[in-house]
Amino acid sequence: MASVKFNYVDRKLSISDKTKLKSFILSLFKNEKTPLNELNYIFCSDEYLLQINKDHLNHDYYTDIITFSLNEKGESIIGEIYISIDRIKDNAASQNTNLINETLRVIFHGCLHLCGYLDKKPKDIKLMREKEDYYINQYLSLK
Repeated sequence: MASVKFNYVDRKLSISDKTKLKSFILSLFKNEKTPLNELNYIFCSDEYLLQINKDHLNHDYYTDIITFSLNEKGESIIGEIYISIDRIKDNAASQNTNLINETLRVIFHGCLHLCGYLDKKPKDIKLMREKEDYYINQYLSLK
């Protein structure tokens, strides 16, 4: 049975209906025809995620999300998604969006990476944004 867990290191994020969001994440993977085994979200500070970025990716800059796929190729997804609460708050302000939408964007962005979507080339970025928008709108339209 697939599982989605929310964990908090040094920052807490208030998500109004965690059960609904976890269920939606499971449906996202199903919709993308990507088998999911286990997904752990780790919400943290800029500093915590910066250290992960330095230690594991040799990058010395802040980021809003880092996604790790821990499964072997061809196996059901086992993933860890680290999200900086500080960064999504700053991004929401600079992108003129609300915190809920930016949080959902980043949460779904990590899922989409685990489903095989990329975001380095302009055409990949465009598709990633379209998918993020699609899933945000689907989630927000749920009753």
